[in-house]
Amino acid sequence: MIIEGAIIKEQGVTFGIMIVKPHVLNDITLRDDIVTQASQVFGGIPTILMAQQHSGANYYGREDLVRFMSNVPLAAVPWQRYQFTSV
Repeated sequence: MIIEGAIIKEQGVTFGIMIVKPHVLNDITLRDDIVTQASQVFGGIPTILMAQQHSGANYYGREDLVRFMSNVPLAAVPWQRYQFTSV
């Protein structure tokens, strides 16, 4: 499966972000499995998930990265497509 994501390098921290459907963030087991797998897709770096909803973007993952991304305009993210093998 092809996913949308990005590798962010900011303030000395490199991390990945992957776009998922909103229901993924509500499924505790699924979201943790996907974070682990997405991290591997991005070369082993910390990775967070993002779901777009009518109310805006919601994030899941490491708290400092989620806090950082909640202040970044989505248009500023260097989105790319990646090959992803889902759970």
